[in-house]
Amino acid sequence: MLWVWDRSMFNLIVKATAWAEGSDSIPVERVFEYTDRELVDRFKPARVLNLPSLLLLPTLFVQESSSQGLEIARVGTITRARLTGRDVVVNYSYDVGIPGIPNSALETFAGDLEIEAFEFQRTHWSVKDTDLFRVLFQKASPRRQKPAVFNLLEHENIEPTLVSAMMPFDSSFDRVYKTLQRVATATGFRCRRADDIWENPAVMQDVVSLIDRSRVVIADCTDRNPNVFYEIGIAHTLGREVVLITQDEADIPFDLRHLRYIHYLRNGEGLKSLAKKLRARLDNIAS
Repeated sequence: MLWVWDRSMFNLIVKATAWAEGSDSIPVERVFEYTDRELVDRFKPARVLNLPSLLLLPTLFVQESSSQGLEIARVGTITRARLTGRDVVVNYSYDVGIPGIPNSALETFAGDLEIEAFEFQRTHWSVKDTDLFRVLFQKASPRRQKPAVFNLLEHENIEPTLVSAMMPFDSSFDRVYKTLQRVATATGFRCRRADDIWENPAVMQDVVSLIDRSRVVIADCTDRNPNVFYEIGIAHTLGREVVLITQDEADIPFDLRHLRYIHYLRNGEGLKSLAKKLRARLDNIAS
């Protein structure tokens, strides 16, 4: 028997590792953990798991929270589910109209979704008797102040491995940028610069969007470029991890000289030294 989809209920599926692209599995023994007895009886009559009924519910896909707090939950739909040995294999798709929700934000209103705090630390599949969309509309609504000169996403969607490089658009910085890219790759990150992308008519919007998605922003203060200083201010305002580098210590703005920065020379030995110091910094951030 299939039940009519009830918008007042949703699947919560939590995994220890990041979700794969459209297909994943959950141990069958973890299905219906932290689920009310009445709902278990409804979706597992005669102790037989009624997967087709579960497919009718919206689903919140969550990765277990870590100390780094970078996990992003997504809302979507299970398109197929089947038992395979001791696992339930699911195919799924995310709702592209609903931005990802950082676990750190989700945990602040988890009680409204009947999610206990410890559920963010355990792989399981539960069913919650709550209207997921109503709660998200009320609690996860935009809270950012809207800037007048550029746009920000309504919810942060930080890419855990993205490093952005803020530096003058000048060929004399190309060797520096290539050094940043090599170090980022060696430490499990990927480094991009705004001129690598062309997603918006205005260059400034590409720059801001890149900063907003980045976990780390590396800003080269060399030559006291006003655009770079502006971008540093945006990155600090958005709460990004900012690493300052410079070829001349006098180019660090007075208000930022209390922060640690990396001094380097543009020659071969100087770039090697930059790579060594930057790698240590990125390794520390990643740990």
